[in-house]
Amino acid sequence: MTELFSLDGRVALVTGASRGLGLAMAAALHQAGATVVLNGRDAESLRRAAATIAADGERTDVAAFDVADETAAKAAVADIVARHGRLDILINNAGINSRQPFLEQPTEDWRRILEVNLHSVYLLAKLCAAPMVDAGWGRIVNIGSVMSVLGRPGIHAYSAAKHGLVGLTKSVASELGPRGVTCNAIGPGYFRTELTQALQDDKAFHDLVCRVTPVGRWGNPEELGAAAVFLCSPGAAYVNGHLLMIDGGMTTSFL
Repeated sequence: MTELFSLDGRVALVTGASRGLGLAMAAALHQAGATVVLNGRDAESLRRAAATIAADGERTDVAAFDVADETAAKAAVADIVARHGRLDILINNAGINSRQPFLEQPTEDWRRILEVNLHSVYLLAKLCAAPMVDAGWGRIVNIGSVMSVLGRPGIHAYSAAKHGLVGLTKSVASELGPRGVTCNAIGPGYFRTELTQALQDDKAFHDLVCRVTPVGRWGNPEELGAAAVFLCSPGAAYVNGHLLMIDGGMTTSFL
C-alpha cells in the first residue's frame, strides 16, 4: 500500500509555491519522496520557502518566472528537464484575484486575471506534458476553487477562470490519458493561510464559512497537500478528468 502513494524518483513543478497552499502542496510532495521545484516570481522568497521544506536543499529547487510569460515559461521548463533529466508532475497553483463590482471592473483587470488563472494553466500544462508524454507517465493537477462550481459577487473574472479550468482539465484528460498522462483538478474551500488571514480575522466572514461548511471549520493546508499527493501517486492511476472538492462539504448543500 505504501508504494501506491510513493513519489520516489519523481520530479514535480509547483507554481505559486512561495507560500500558502502552493508551499503546503510542495512540502507534501517532497515528504512523499518527490524532488520539488518551487515556482514564483521572486527567487529569494522561493529559496526561503524551499528551506522550510528541506534546510539542506535536498530534493528541492527553485524556478523564478511569471507563469503568464510564455517565453519565460518555455525556458524554465526546458531548464528543469535539463537539470533533473525529467519532469513527471505539474501542480498548476499560481493565481491572482481582484474584487470589483461587475459594472466597474476595468477590462484590463479581467484580462490579466484570466491570463494568470486560466491561460497560464493551459500554457504550463502544454509545456510540461511534452516530457511526460515522451516518458509515458505524468500527472497534471490544476488548482481550481469552490468558485469552479459556484459564483460570488465581485469576483467575476476569478470565477470565470476557475470554471474554465475545469473544462480544460477534462479536455486534456481525454486526450492525454491514452498516453500515460492524467489530468485532474482540485477545488479548495477556505483554508487557513497567511493569504486568508484578513478573512479569518473578520468574525462575520469567519463564522459564515464555518456555518456553510458542514465540517464546521476552515481547512488546514496539509489537508490539501494530502489530496495533491494522492492525485500525483500511482494509486490514482485510474483517476482522470476529475474535480476533487476539498472544501469540508461547502459545495454539497444550500446551507
